[in-house]
Amino acid sequence: MKVKPEGLRGAANIYSRGGRHPLTAMFGADETSFGGGYAVYCLFENKEKHDIDILKAEFDAGSDLHYPALTPVLPAAAWYERELHDMFGFIPDDHPDLRPLVLHETYPEDFHPLRKCVDIDADVRGERKYEMAVSHGDGLFEVPVGPIHAGIIEPGHFRFSQAGEAILQLDAKLFFTHRGIEKAVEGKTPEEALLIVERICGACSVANTLSYCQALEKLSGQNVPRRAWLIRTIAAELERLYNHIGDTGNMCAGVGFAPVISMGSRLKEILLRCNEAIAGNRFLRGLIVPGGVKYDLTESLCTELTVALTKVENEYNDIVQIIAEQDGFLNRAKTTGIISKNVALDLALVGVGARASGVDCDCRRDLPYGLYAELPFNVITKTDGDVYARLQVRMGEVAESITLIRKALKLLQQDDSQLHCGELAYKTLTGSWGISESARGSNLHWLMLDADGCIERLFIRSASYPNWPALTIAVQGDIIPDFPLINKSFELCYACLDR
Repeated sequence: MKVKPEGLRGAANIYSRGGRHPLTAMFGADETSFGGGYAVYCLFENKEKHDIDILKAEFDAGSDLHYPALTPVLPAAAWYERELHDMFGFIPDDHPDLRPLVLHETYPEDFHPLRKCVDIDADVRGERKYEMAVSHGDGLFEVPVGPIHAGIIEPGHFRFSQAGEAILQLDAKLFFTHRGIEKAVEGKTPEEALLIVERICGACSVANTLSYCQALEKLSGQNVPRRAWLIRTIAAELERLYNHIGDTGNMCAGVGFAPVISMGSRLKEILLRCNEAIAGNRFLRGLIVPGGVKYDLTESLCTELTVALTKVENEYNDIVQIIAEQDGFLNRAKTTGIISKNVALDLALVGVGARASGVDCDCRRDLPYGLYAELPFNVITKTDGDVYARLQVRMGEVAESITLIRKALKLLQQDDSQLHCGELAYKTLTGSWGISESARGSNLHWLMLDADGCIERLFIRSASYPNWPALTIAVQGDIIPDFPLINKSFELCYACLDR
């Protein structure tokens, strides 16, 4: 549906159905290169139709790009609108916090890199204000953490406002190493861009590639062969599996629970070696391509994977038992870092962050793709919304992923279809989306090709993007020593933001 800018807020409020249809993504586009103007797209998940509703506001090329902000009625829009302001210059009137999000102090005020008039290799330096949000009052103090951290992680600055030991407020400043991927792929062929898409994030390589390839395949109208989808499913669940198991250990690292840290790392290593046997690398890059997959799974590889799954399953069950018997860890994890169901719905959280707060969502079921409709699985949910609930969801999903991989391996032995559907011919100047359920939640790509079949616009929304704002709420009332534990319970990715 297309609306005028002044009607965007009202239309978005109707499309959201009072929050029942969450805001899946919101992004901008400069369509002046083919005779249009500027546009803001809002995507809403329609669970009744198992589809995504698309709302588009069109702006004339010479307009001032003002529109009524969605954030006052849809809190999930807050970050999207700040990014729209940074990258395109859209001005959401009545937005409660229009500080820069992506572009930090060293960029000029009037620089909007995703406009077509800005060169891909533009070299700019400037100055702008970026003020951290802090609380003020007698007896309050601030604690800055980062952006450089003690561990080998990416940069992020966290500013705590404290009253004694309790955290009153947390403001997070991220996007320190933004790579401009959405700009860098403009004008590239889909095949050239694929190599970049695979490397948006190491831990979500399959999810990003799968979403991107689905968007391309919709533009081609081609059906991916069944065998290829079985292998894709195995790869996607392997990625979810090694992330969930590794994250189990990482959460225990937040309180120094050393035995489980080591056990989780060892099991993750077993799965990464399976990845390498399948694709020649530990992150399954190069396996999924537009129209299918590049490599087959031989009988010996299937056997090797089956043996590894049994070992991982047995030893992960030991981890679950050890954690359940460790009162010291449970005391730290329970009632810590709580996100209520209402907050999860307001922020349109996805994945573990949403399901641990009682939101029953999973795009493999709600927006079914590939063969998930014929591979039934349980969506694991909890209601406490705390650190332990997020751990319990992961534990349940480990068992579900192992079951799904076994089902897919069994079906693979009975299938002799091709690995690829053949050469793809794409529709141009038509938008399309692809989605996949990563370990962190739904991962969405929006794609449009120009008249030459090269990339006109690629928008990437990882699962971490809607979940990061929840971290600043989850810590309120807790203490700073619990921050590493709460942070790791969401296990959000910096690289997915710094796309």
